[in-house]
Amino acid sequence: MTFVVAAQAVVAMLFLGDFVTDLGGEGLNAHLLIEGAAAIALLVAVVAGAAQVRGLIDQARRDDLAVALSRRAVADLVRQRFAEWRLTGAEADVALFAVKGCDAAEIARLRGAAPGTVRAQLTRIYAKAGVGSQSALLALFLDELIDPAMIAGGEETANADA
Repeated sequence: MTFVVAAQAVVAMLFLGDFVTDLGGEGLNAHLLIEGAAAIALLVAVVAGAAQVRGLIDQARRDDLAVALSRRAVADLVRQRFAEWRLTGAEADVALFAVKGCDAAEIARLRGAAPGTVRAQLTRIYAKAGVGSQSALLALFLDELIDPAMIAGGEETANADA
């Protein structure tokens, strides 16, 4: 994108240089007014486009930072809950797969474990977390991550459905 903006800037400067040269030789006429206006419009568009591209790049960097901070916060929350529940290392691995949406068979395949072992670990995890299912385990994390007050129109939508 930098190359495109630079090329546009070079072309705009060539047009402006041509305009100034023609203006010195021919004097001002309708053709030169149009050529000059076009050259100036191109230069303004190049500057505005460059500013917009810069803004988009800055926004992308801010978004990347926000995502990285959010990922870290979620990882910290997961580690904290697993520590509170006193999960073993194996249970923590299984619980993480469960929170990610894997079923017992997938977890067993990914961990190279027997499906029965994974089901037993899931039962212990649910008991330690005080829930009865995988969806309830996930809900524990979502409840902490979602602030209903920050969801736009949340109360209005709930009232409209009633």
